[in-house]
Amino acid sequence: MKAISAQHETLLPVMEAFYTIQGEGHWQGHAAYFIRLGGCDVGCVWCDVKESWDAEAHPKVPVAQLVNQALQHPARIAVVTGGEPLMHNLDDLTAALRAAGFRTHIETSGTHPLSGTWDWVCFSPKKFMKPQPNIYAHANELKVIIYHKSDFDFAEQFAAQMPAGCRLLLQPEWEKSVQMMPLIVDYVKKYPKWQISLQTHKFMAIP
Repeated sequence: MKAISAQHETLLPVMEAFYTIQGEGHWQGHAAYFIRLGGCDVGCVWCDVKESWDAEAHPKVPVAQLVNQALQHPARIAVVTGGEPLMHNLDDLTAALRAAGFRTHIETSGTHPLSGTWDWVCFSPKKFMKPQPNIYAHANELKVIIYHKSDFDFAEQFAAQMPAGCRLLLQPEWEKSVQMMPLIVDYVKKYPKWQISLQTHKFMAIP
């Protein structure tokens, strides 16, 4: 695939960009290129990438450079994550990725307006900041992190508002897995519209 030209000069704060295996959610097990943007104002107490929160702490990288780096790898799934990636306008990034032949996936809490054109939207709402309702209709996957047993009720509030065909996933918070996993198993057996998502990359020690 031909490299993307430098006309895509939009700059985005990038904490890291890397080629790996998608570890969680509907697409777990697939090779993908991850672009982790800096900046997040949600403030999850259990966040495992808190170093992503300050957008100013990360270098601003041109879209063309990001796409050309992604093109060095054979997979054609690009996952944009954070932080909270929708703090930034992602129209130019997704246009360039799609022009280069990539599927565009995003992982978002939905707390900022949706920008960009997406092949897959993983909507992962958090209690710490209310999502914007306009994200709901675009969700292909609802992924709720279970940190406390009250999170099941939180998950159901959103499940009722998801579009037809949206995958419903419950994922234990990593540090609470031992306590929460038995509850999740029982819940999914009782309400089989849900599936279990695991952070398989952590079990396999994949970055």
